[in-house]
Amino acid sequence: MLYSVLSFNIILKSLSALVISFVICYTLFPLIIKTFRNYKVKQIIRHDGPSTHIMKKTTPTIGGIVIIISVIISTVLLADLNNKFIIWFLIGTIYFGCLGFFDDYLKYKRNSSKGISAKHKMLIQIVFASCVACYLFFFPVNLYFATLVVIPFFNNLFIQLSFLYYILAIIIIVGSSNAVNLTDGLDGLAIGNVIIVAFTFSIITYCSGIFDITKVLHIVYISQCQEISIYLMSIVGAGLGFLWYNSYPAEIFMGDTGSLFLGGVLGMTSLFLKQELLLVIVGGVFVIEAISVLLQVYFYKQTCGKRIFKMAPLHHHFELLGLNETKITIRFWIIGIILAVFSLISICL
Repeated sequence: MLYSVLSFNIILKSLSALVISFVICYTLFPLIIKTFRNYKVKQIIRHDGPSTHIMKKTTPTIGGIVIIISVIISTVLLADLNNKFIIWFLIGTIYFGCLGFFDDYLKYKRNSSKGISAKHKMLIQIVFASCVACYLFFFPVNLYFATLVVIPFFNNLFIQLSFLYYILAIIIIVGSSNAVNLTDGLDGLAIGNVIIVAFTFSIITYCSGIFDITKVLHIVYISQCQEISIYLMSIVGAGLGFLWYNSYPAEIFMGDTGSLFLGGVLGMTSLFLKQELLLVIVGGVFVIEAISVLLQVYFYKQTCGKRIFKMAPLHHHFELLGLNETKITIRFWIIGIILAVFSLISICL
């Protein structure tokens, strides 16, 4: 009975986090948009990008700072601040948020697309990811499954990675952070899929924290992980609040301030829930976008200038094929929803 009350309390707090973060974003963004326009904190448009993006050059950016503020406030108000997962997520939010903000700030000051160099940005991301990996080594979320990786759709099948698991942890956090950043190229595209992934993980988080449910679903039981659902639902709420103003035609962009932190914490979520490979499925849109860039760069170098796609990331390829921006975004959302359903099905088998 007590456990049922506590579980209901988590659901209530999670929904409250969604509402609070949405209200904060909905309220603050008009002021931020007006302020950033006055100070000409505008989006830097690639000269080699689609011609339809020229109109976006006056759109304010660095809107991710409001998402961060709303997520932190709602989490601090509702979550258990002594919970180890909440502590890590708050640290990760601030760390990646500061990295993204400094990158955006340099672009603003220089009035160019050059912020922190790619190598330095990657190094800074690896430093934090390494700290998370070390923490998981000394304090595994589940001692028995410490370095085991669950195979999606085969919840009783595991791969023992041993020390390679910590390399995987670094790749997941850094890769996820950059994948969301690469996807953030069309109005509403990245944040829409972040909402889908965060909501899906919030469901899995709730189930992973109840021992009886984990036995039925054959997923890894993670003690005290249900608090993560409060944090994830605050992202959903903030995402919806941002999408209100970021939907086509966007009034503001999140910038690296938002995309780097959102991707990073989604990677952390998959690690803390022992659903590392499931992230590849539920975040399939981000994975495809990142792979399209890697393939384009590799093919370009190997063939001395030839390209697989008209332009990378993949959403720009479809733009250059003549598809409407809104149509591309909605179709990518649909794919994201389908992948989220597959992900939830996978934990039920």
